[in-house]
Amino acid sequence: MKVAVVYTSTTPELIADLERELRSVMPADVTIANYQDPSILAEVREHGYVTAPPAARLISMYMKAVSEGADAILNVCSSVGEVADAAQDIAKYTGIPIVRIDEEMCREAVRLGARIGVMATLQTTLEPTKNTVKRVAREMNKHVTLVDALVDGGFGLNPEEFKQLMTKYAGEINDQVDVILFAQGSMAYCEKYIHDKYQKPVLSSVRFGVRALRKALVAKGLLPE
Repeated sequence: MKVAVVYTSTTPELIADLERELRSVMPADVTIANYQDPSILAEVREHGYVTAPPAARLISMYMKAVSEGADAILNVCSSVGEVADAAQDIAKYTGIPIVRIDEEMCREAVRLGARIGVMATLQTTLEPTKNTVKRVAREMNKHVTLVDALVDGGFGLNPEEFKQLMTKYAGEINDQVDVILFAQGSMAYCEKYIHDKYQKPVLSSVRFGVRALRKALVAKGLLPE
């Protein structure tokens, strides 16, 4: 069995977290194939939204994974999550599911509270994540209020500096929210740290995305329930 993990940007922490989670829920003999194109996120950041060329390159990576024998695809970047949504028809046609890393996290946030804090280092990630939260809330027939926390200057910091900056921004929204959601998978290593600091539910996408990927493989009959 082979799963494809599609990145538009990588950090050592994100790769390590994903690898660990995947190994914890997948059979020992599963092949994990990583596909990366950092130019996609760079271009999205430059324009402030997903334009046609980076969307096309992302879809090309999905199709490359399909042609190389992937049984399922995990889309890691939330900034381009709506491209994964747009690709669902072809995923159904090929029988190779394309799973968004963040959708089940967003559903869990809606389950946990009506006031949801959304933390991100990039505006281009913040808006698509908020759109996903609003969509799943509508599907769940719930009303939610979203509180932004754009972690200014957080992109590219080392782990310790980033934890301190996350602590500062999480503290600013803590009293306004029931649950804190991390919009980027690269933030996952801060999840327990922020939870312990503020004693509030904190959700990051890595563990939810990996379990959604496993569920997709179960649905295909490739893994037991």
